[in-house]
Formats: sequence, structure tokens, C-alpha cells
Amino acid sequence: MKAKIRKLVVVVEETRKEMGRTIDPPTRRAAAVAVIENPFAGRYVEDLEELMEIGAELGGLLGEKCVSALGVAPGETESYGKAAMVGENGELEHAAAILHPRLGAPLRKAVEKGAALVPSSKKMGSPGQVLDIPLGHKDAAYVRSHFDGMEVRINDAPRANEIMVAVAVTDSGRPLPRVGGLKASEARGEDGLR
Repeated sequence: MKAKIRKLVVVVEETRKEMGRTIDPPTRRAAAVAVIENPFAGRYVEDLEELMEIGAELGGLLGEKCVSALGVAPGETESYGKAAMVGENGELEHAAAILHPRLGAPLRKAVEKGAALVPSSKKMGSPGQVLDIPLGHKDAAYVRSHFDGMEVRINDAPRANEIMVAVAVTDSGRPLPRVGGLKASEARGEDGLR
């Protein structure tokens, strides 16, 4: 593996009650975060291929960890997202190189299918700062009940020469959705929209 991982963190959030109402079954989302060494920290590098390769490795690893943490079959997952936070000696383009060219395909394989774009965010940060992972339905972008997000925070990451790379996967949408749009049960997943 090209990624030099200092730490892996996996967290599952389960909502059982919202606004005094029981959520049955509970909505669940999992995030898997890798804290990695930034091979280009502190210097400008034109060719970011190494980070693209790392993205491909981490897409599968983190996606599989999320699915495993939820305890569901890959086909039972419903939404996903990705995010990265670069420490102060890096640049936003380092996060983009990890997230965009190659992380998506192995993540889609880990959750079965994934016709829709994987929502993403990237930012610069320091240890303990919150990283927001946007979420959207994995097969149909018009499923509004799955427009969501998950926060992750690691007290000692990212350090100046590190990158925090995160993937989130859910087995449901938001609790108590009621803003209309396409229902998850109606999604066909053919064009990534419907």
C-alpha cells in the first residue's frame, strides 16, 4: 500500500429518537477515516499521481470498513460521501488528487453500484478540527431524503504533514424526512439522477 497510514478511525452513529418520535428502524451512518502522511507536504509538486493512487487504495479500504461497521450487505447501503482535510504544510489540490480521480470507483464497488456522483468536500485544517462529509443517495441524486452530512473529528489529526481522508456510508436517509422528492424505493439508479 502506498498510503502511509498513522491511524484509522471508524465510527457508527445510530439515531433512535428524533423530535420525541421513535425512529424504527434507526437511521445509521458510518464513517471511516484514515490519517495519512502527505508525501508532498511543504513543497510544490506538479505531478500528483502518487496521491491519486493513494485515493484508489483508500476508496476501497474505507468503504469496506464503513459497510462492515454497519453490519449490512453492500447492496443494502443507501448513501455515501467523501471528504479530506489537509494539514497546514499541504494544499487543497492534495485533497482533490486523493478524492476525485480514483477514490470513487473502489468506493462504489464496496457499496455495490453507486450510479450517482459521490458528494465531496475538502479543506485545510489543524488537529481536532471538524471535517464535514456530505452525503447523497448512492444511486439517485434526486432522492432528497438522503441529502445529509456527517461530522468527524480526530483530536490529533491532521498534523501539519498529514491528510485526513474520510468516507461515510449509510443504510438509510435522514430521520423523519418530509421535504418531498424521489423516494429511495422509487430510485432506479440508471442515470445517477433518478
